[in-house]
Amino acid sequence: MEKIVQPLMQWFETHQRELPWRKDKEPYHVWVSEIMLQQTRIEAVKKYYTRFIQEIPDIESLSLISEDKLLKLWEGLGYYSRAKNLQKAARTIMQKYHGEFPRSYEEIMKLSGIGEYTAGAVASICFREKVTAVDGNVLRVMARVLGSRENVLLPQTKKEFTKQLAKILPQQAGIFNEAIMELGETVCLPNRSPLCGECPIAKYCVSCRDGLTSEIPVRIKSLKRKKEEKTVLILYCDGKIAIEKRLSEGLLSGMYQFPNRDGFDTPEQLKEKLHPLSISFLGKAKHTFTHIDWYMQGYLVTVREQCGDFLWVSPQELTEQYALPTAFQPFWKMCHSLPDSFIK
Repeated sequence: MEKIVQPLMQWFETHQRELPWRKDKEPYHVWVSEIMLQQTRIEAVKKYYTRFIQEIPDIESLSLISEDKLLKLWEGLGYYSRAKNLQKAARTIMQKYHGEFPRSYEEIMKLSGIGEYTAGAVASICFREKVTAVDGNVLRVMARVLGSRENVLLPQTKKEFTKQLAKILPQQAGIFNEAIMELGETVCLPNRSPLCGECPIAKYCVSCRDGLTSEIPVRIKSLKRKKEEKTVLILYCDGKIAIEKRLSEGLLSGMYQFPNRDGFDTPEQLKEKLHPLSISFLGKAKHTFTHIDWYMQGYLVTVREQCGDFLWVSPQELTEQYALPTAFQPFWKMCHSLPDSFIK
């Protein structure tokens, strides 16, 4: 393990990608990027990050922005609790740390939405603290280098790999942490053959030597996923669409959605309940959350009056002002594609 440190850091010096959050070591920039990169690939994050920083340039502005505007900026990234925790942490920084990002791993860990990896990344990259930062990319590199068949999804595996990394961590921990993450992102690839011919530490890698890269890392999911069926309704009346705000707790908390019902309703059932002017089947969609799969079918329903406790908004208002969860966006796109679409 000790032999991988220098080759890896030298490789990173010449092969690191130009990323917007690498232009400086500003803690706010690194923090926002790391939160965005949770569950999301780098290429997808770039445009969201740039727009986010333009609209919310610092911790103070993040602490003050309205939740609706914040979630609209986050729209498309998913896992919206990340954005809410960002704001909660920003308010803590303003109140407890006088607007200055805390400079130690232990203090950073106290902020909402920040775990060991993010705290380690910010502390090592921005403040040169000698701490590890172990994400999925690092776990994959470690498993392959060591030839480990331990399940990388288990907390004890991550804990053991973290201990081993801590033993070889150089003084320039931030550079090393970025280097091993970069290797996992661009060379030691997931779900397909890694680019061993381009890897600076291939000669120290057990999996490369023994031809085990397709078998390692081992990922065994023990969680049984819950399945839910839903009928999604695009209620339309006089140029307006009905939306509603979800509860302040639970899945997609505080976000706007199209009205929806548990189970699959037939057109006949919807006609009996809604007495619409017209009803059209839009199609089906599936959305995967961490522990739940939603199987959905959608209908465009033109109603006689703006009924119910809904917020009725124009298509332009919906697009520009309200954050629509990714789960519901396929049905909005289906409305766009209708031959006589009401969306201009």
